[in-house]
Amino acid sequence: MEITAGLVKELRERTGAGMMECKKALVEMKGDIDAAAEHMRKTGMAKADKKAGRAAAEGLVVIRASDDGKTAAIVEVNCETDFVAKDENFRNFVDAIADKVLAAKPADLDALLAMPLADGMSVEESRKALIARIGENMNVRRFSIINAKGKVSSYMHGARIGVVVDLEGGNDDLGKDIAMHIAASKPICVDESGVSQDVISKEKEIYTAQAQDSGKPAEIIEKMVLGRVQKFLKEITLLGQPFVKDPDQTVEKLLKAANAKVASFVRYEVGEGIEKKVENFAEEVMAQAKGN
Repeated sequence: MEITAGLVKELRERTGAGMMECKKALVEMKGDIDAAAEHMRKTGMAKADKKAGRAAAEGLVVIRASDDGKTAAIVEVNCETDFVAKDENFRNFVDAIADKVLAAKPADLDALLAMPLADGMSVEESRKALIARIGENMNVRRFSIINAKGKVSSYMHGARIGVVVDLEGGNDDLGKDIAMHIAASKPICVDESGVSQDVISKEKEIYTAQAQDSGKPAEIIEKMVLGRVQKFLKEITLLGQPFVKDPDQTVEKLLKAANAKVASFVRYEVGEGIEKKVENFAEEVMAQAKGN
């Protein structure tokens, strides 16, 4: 069967692959476009599996909220480079995942990866197909669904930091201000009740060891340690932090003045906690030169 330009074009539109790759697949499948598409899909999955071990610490955070403000979804999807994070195909993929999370509310990551997107492929199949098309490893890293006790507010700092806040009382402006504060100040929880005892015990241990070098009496050391622990808790909890727009008052005072309460919040930052590979271009060139 003759492999026409129209046939190549049709396969390219269906798969998003390059023209030469489409023509090669059509030749191998003797002009059967359905078989060629399936063949490209299988080979694409194989290529994606080979890239699975490569570090992906760039990417996007995306937020979606329901029209009534009662539910929101936040997702992080990673790729290897900032260049691909700006790619339209990658952005469309992340947007589609965020829409799916908000609409379907999957129980966990495995459930999300198995869910179909608009083209009928599962999230996982679409991920692997996009890896084969773009040439970088990608991971759907995490998502959260916020079912608000009050109303959800959100803030995006570029495409790398996203915050969703469940605010009871107050108004939209206050909600956005609180979300912006969380993006900037990185609290780990709303108040002291959210800090694990293990974290507090570890801090006490460190402060005690530091204070003992001072040579002060035990009762003085105990007061010093208590003061440092309280300072630490204020620094890491939302309510204890100075409000970024007005450092003379804490977030707790700001909320009390508005008769409002933060029930919960979620803050995502692209790549946080992922070990990034540090590239040394000069060393890479030298290594290649020695290999040659």
